[in-house]
Amino acid sequence: MNSAPRTQPVDPQGKAPASGVRVPIYMDNSATTRCDPRVVEAMLPFFATDFGNAASRNHAFGWRAEAAIDVAREQVAALIGAAPKEIVFVSGSTEANNLAIKGVAEMYAGKGRHFISCVTEHKAVIDPLKHLEQMPYAGGPGAEVTFLCVDRQGHVDLEALRAAIRDDTVLVSLMAANNETGTLHPIEAIGRICKERGVLFHTDATQAAGRIELDVEAQGIDLLSLSAHKFYGPKGVGALYVRRKSPRVRLAPLLDGGGHERGMRSGTLNVPGIVGMGEAARLARDGFATEVAHLRTLRDRLEQGILRLAVGAVVNGDPSARLPHLSNVSFPYVEGESLIMGIKDVAVSSGSACTSASLEPSYVLKSLGLGDELAHSSIRFSLGRFNTEAEVDHVIGIVTREVTRLREMSPLWEMFQDGVDLSKVKWNVH
Repeated sequence: MNSAPRTQPVDPQGKAPASGVRVPIYMDNSATTRCDPRVVEAMLPFFATDFGNAASRNHAFGWRAEAAIDVAREQVAALIGAAPKEIVFVSGSTEANNLAIKGVAEMYAGKGRHFISCVTEHKAVIDPLKHLEQMPYAGGPGAEVTFLCVDRQGHVDLEALRAAIRDDTVLVSLMAANNETGTLHPIEAIGRICKERGVLFHTDATQAAGRIELDVEAQGIDLLSLSAHKFYGPKGVGALYVRRKSPRVRLAPLLDGGGHERGMRSGTLNVPGIVGMGEAARLARDGFATEVAHLRTLRDRLEQGILRLAVGAVVNGDPSARLPHLSNVSFPYVEGESLIMGIKDVAVSSGSACTSASLEPSYVLKSLGLGDELAHSSIRFSLGRFNTEAEVDHVIGIVTREVTRLREMSPLWEMFQDGVDLSKVKWNVH
């Protein structure tokens, strides 16, 4: 069976043929990205030719693997302004977040048990913190966690953060960029507050890497999580930046056995994956300005087209302080899952890939103050390196056409068009 994408020419309104567009079209780059062919090429020798174990230091196969790891460590470090020895390779951002949070909790239990985060964090941060609340550790009770609220655009109040820090606070964990709305936290200001109070600062930079400037020194970051597959590297490999001085951060490991990665993450290193992550980081750094400009152009074109043609559509999150590639759009009087099914030739998301199996409205959007109906009507478009303007124009056409079709079946849309204020309608419930 031939599974190659089929060519289907369309015009910007999705009505008539136009050459060069292949479907299905991928616009879910916040869930994962296509592995860049240059990354694949860099990885290939380490599967069958230079296949040694990087911990085998008594022969050439191990030496070559170790040398490749060293290069990758330098490449990943350069992407975030770190030193190579501050990079700990792990399986991905979920593990990196768990190692940062739980590793700090155990190592600094004598200092305190209070943590600060935010209601719009990824579950890979929220769930480890909730685990610490529920499970006693280091001979004492569970942790206390303060989850800060956000405003309508997804920002935390810096004064609320400052007020939440206590003498027994050991860690603030706030993401660099939200995975559903793209809203950016002011991480440099957050880092400054944490330094003033002597509290460690962890940021989940999974969505931010390669899309905004990251500099752990300038931004006062002590721990930072990365995942290769979010910036055109392979799945199953990530990294945790761990500051070595001013202050030196110490972590209790999640895994014991072998003492790999300076004792913080035991286990045979995934040499091909790490090489791929390093190459992906190099490409992201070298092409940063060009890529960001490309993504922002595509995103703005997509948004402007949708907002022009889909009456009442609303972009969620901050309109300016946000990722260049992501657009979260609500379509009132349209159910998001129905819209996704109706545009099956476009890969998009109704929320985080890690929670998309849930039928509940996005907790991130609800935290911004959206009601269930508007949260249920939201679609996340996330563009990538390989998307084109022709694809964007095609998506504008089929999305707006499907929104129109679904609204024609909605009595609420008809009432809205007739000028009825639906917020004042008293519904009979039997």
